[in-house]
Amino acid sequence: MNPAEKADALIEALPYLQAFRSKTILIKMGGSAMEDPELVSSVMRDIVFLEVAGINPIVVHGGGKAISAAMDKSGIDARFINGLRYTCDKTIDIVSRVLSKEINPGLVRMMRELGGKAIGIPGTDIFLGEKMKATDANGNAVDLGRVGEVIGCQLANMDTAHKAGIVPVISPLASELATGKALNINADLAAAALAKELRVAKLVYLSDVPGLLSDAKDPSTLIKSINRAQAEALIADGTISGGMIPKVRSAVDALNAGVRKVHFVDGRLPHALLLEIFTDGGIGTEVIR
Repeated sequence: MNPAEKADALIEALPYLQAFRSKTILIKMGGSAMEDPELVSSVMRDIVFLEVAGINPIVVHGGGKAISAAMDKSGIDARFINGLRYTCDKTIDIVSRVLSKEINPGLVRMMRELGGKAIGIPGTDIFLGEKMKATDANGNAVDLGRVGEVIGCQLANMDTAHKAGIVPVISPLASELATGKALNINADLAAAALAKELRVAKLVYLSDVPGLLSDAKDPSTLIKSINRAQAEALIADGTISGGMIPKVRSAVDALNAGVRKVHFVDGRLPHALLLEIFTDGGIGTEVIR
């Protein structure tokens, strides 16, 4: 870019910087954005940019591949039911260790090395949960073990961090209301639950797909913008299917609760977060009310 093009890029970002200053944006990190060190660094740099620009970012991260690798090392086979990881007592110990003692501190450390302010908060200090009830294709009850759903949020630690200008980095675990024991929470659902509680300006899902597609096999069919009713129609006709259904449903649920916009962005692209938020065209799909 020549100097004039660089100036144009900054001017293009100006109204978005003005609109979101002091607003909260929740970023859910998953997929390749969690696996490739260069992409992780790119995302962390984007989040530091948001912080320095006066925006209040919150990070909820996943870690499925790292958990599967740790389970394999321990001789435990990963088993999924309806897309959710069956979590026995031994597995929850591995999940908790990988998420809150390995991945979470690593993200915080990287953000600090890039000049940002961040603090890791175990999800058990934020999310209250209960065991998730699930059924199979025939409607029979299925035991998921220590897999949970969020029924409430405790915000004191996160609020303290925000008031101090520090980015909270949160693992997707919940404290079971009845026992206080840890529950494994799907990171998409954890992010949506927190976004609903805070009524954030934006909820951004960083994953391994360009966004919502009219044809799942053709990235050129990216849907740039869609509202809640259109999203439900695409689920009904099968355009949105498989693992994208719970993501989109959680997005619609968040919008219904007061979140202003939800974005699905390809986390494999460097600086995807900044390109989606601060450019006129964006690069992913926005879901609006």
